[in-house]
Amino acid sequence: HANTSSFLPASTYTEIQRERPDGGNILTHPDYIDGNPDLIKPKKLLNPVKASKSHQELHRELLMNHKRGLGVESKPELQRVLEHRRRDLLIKQKKEEEEAKKMQSPFEKELLKRHQRLDQLEKEQEKQEDHAPEFIKVKENLRRTSTVTGDEKAA
Repeated sequence: HANTSSFLPASTYTEIQRERPDGGNILTHPDYIDGNPDLIKPKKLLNPVKASKSHQELHRELLMNHKRGLGVESKPELQRVLEHRRRDLLIKQKKEEEEAKKMQSPFEKELLKRHQRLDQLEKEQEKQEDHAPEFIKVKENLRRTSTVTGDEKAA
């Protein structure tokens, strides 16, 4: 065997394989195969994604589409019809809004401008009132109550 160290005949290779205690398998065996009754044998965990109903239904649908020869890109007929209806409805709504804007009379436009100005003025007044310190608000309330009680006493 010393002369042919780089080249071994097939019979020598099988002898080396037989001499290995683990049977020539490189992978180690887990301890629970020994059959020891004291050890708890592990169970394979369930994949929560694969266990979900929606995943199973989607997988089933993909398999059926594959068998029928449909591509993944092609959508079911119902979904295509619903998307087409939604798109048509959105287009129709946009056209109606544009027509409504065009059909406004000058009187309606002026009313809308005045309404917007009034809203803006109300917001500004609310901001100014909110910025006033708390003691000024309380002082105003005290003046009102003191004048009312003073008038009642005089009467």
